[in-house]
Amino acid sequence: MNKAIFLDRDGTINVDKGYLYEIDAFELLPGVISALNMFRNLGFLLIIITNQSGIARGYYSERQYHLLNDWMIKMLMSKNVPIDASYYCPHHPDAKIDKYRIDCQCRKPQIGLFEEAIKTFDIDLKDSFSIGDKLRDCSICKDTACHGFLIGNNENENIIK
Repeated sequence: MNKAIFLDRDGTINVDKGYLYEIDAFELLPGVISALNMFRNLGFLLIIITNQSGIARGYYSERQYHLLNDWMIKMLMSKNVPIDASYYCPHHPDAKIDKYRIDCQCRKPQIGLFEEAIKTFDIDLKDSFSIGDKLRDCSICKDTACHGFLIGNNENENIIK
């Protein structure tokens, strides 16, 4: 079994600028590269799980999301930080765009995307962590052995276990 770090994107890897989809607006948070390198050196898989309701709200398209995500993955790889997987939820219950207006199991705090990653990568949750800037980013920790940490304004707050 593998151990993983589940990472939120906005506010955890990059500065949260609200509905980010443009490469020129992307800004890494201080210390992210060294932290991700440390996790890799400790044998953790790095898995991004992000809500992207800006798609559902019509602020940007899935194509625009993928362009930024692909660029980010390549940029991190160029800094010797390979990302093992990146999962996203484009849905929102109050979406402007009909096809995204669903109450899904992939939008955090639901854990559908976590479950997909766990199955795909054979992840042992007792040795894994979820890191984010909002409680919903650590929702996998509520009923599992996964450990959760909030960062940013909630810095160093061990929320669960």
